[in-house]
Amino acid sequence: MSYDDPFADKSPWDEPNLTETDTPKEKPMTTPAPTTPAPFKIGLTVKAGPDYGAEWLTPAVYGHTAIETATRGVELLTAMKEKGLIEYNAKFAQYTREQYKGGAGAAPKRFENGKVVASNTNGSDYTCDHGQRNFKDGGSWAAYFCGGRGLDKSEQCPPLWRQKDGSFRAK
Repeated sequence: MSYDDPFADKSPWDEPNLTETDTPKEKPMTTPAPTTPAPFKIGLTVKAGPDYGAEWLTPAVYGHTAIETATRGVELLTAMKEKGLIEYNAKFAQYTREQYKGGAGAAPKRFENGKVVASNTNGSDYTCDHGQRNFKDGGSWAAYFCGGRGLDKSEQCPPLWRQKDGSFRAK
């Protein structure tokens, strides 16, 4: 194998063009890629049971014609079955349910004057003559206010304000 002399007076750009003759080639048959988004969509829901705790798979298929979209939907569901995705999803959901330790159960609802009253979510024992006190936090201040609903301000118990040590006392 020989290489041109890099120090020669001849420029490599002066060489004649060695391209093929100008005979037209046959272009390969290709379908042009669509330039617009697929206008048809089918959203599928594969649900393993009748309740909300059942596993759901929600794939979607797109196409440029209704026939193409329906064909893709059939292909997708067939592939999901053949490749075991549906069974794998059910096993994964079962594994996830087994790992969940669960939280504390919900407290029973409390009614006053025919209305549901919010349960004590902060776990405090601050009550007054009118019921459970309501906690309000204003950032630099916090207080428990009288739990009497619909009472005039003059009839309400005085608020318990947060002290520097974190306790709550009426002023």
